[in-house]
Amino acid sequence: MIEKRILCVSCPVGCELTVRIENSRVVRVEGNRCPRGKRYAEQEAVEPMRVLPTSVRVVGGDRPLVSVKTDRPIPRKLLLEAMDEIRRIATRAPVKIGDVVLADLLGTGANLVATREIRVGARTEHGALR
Repeated sequence: MIEKRILCVSCPVGCELTVRIENSRVVRVEGNRCPRGKRYAEQEAVEPMRVLPTSVRVVGGDRPLVSVKTDRPIPRKLLLEAMDEIRRIATRAPVKIGDVVLADLLGTGANLVATREIRVGARTEHGALR
């Protein structure tokens, strides 16, 4: 039997959870004060998931980068591979909040969506708008 200690982030309470795992299955969760904590611990102990916030290059925009994030959590084990994929892409201005910059990231079903608006605008070599 494996025992893991996890700090729950499902709500502001931050319960310290103890998770017991046998044969890659959660058999017991202790320390949660709500049902969300139990669900979080079961997922986190077996296959941790994360929303990935980052930025993507913008061509022809008033800013060189746009902030983006996945619209749902992806497996934590794929984060580095996802960043490698994201580094290779660029989007073209204008960009609106909610625009899908990359669909179905690494086959996870998660879309990479813009979280900031970028207008069309030329920049000088020093970064200032012309």
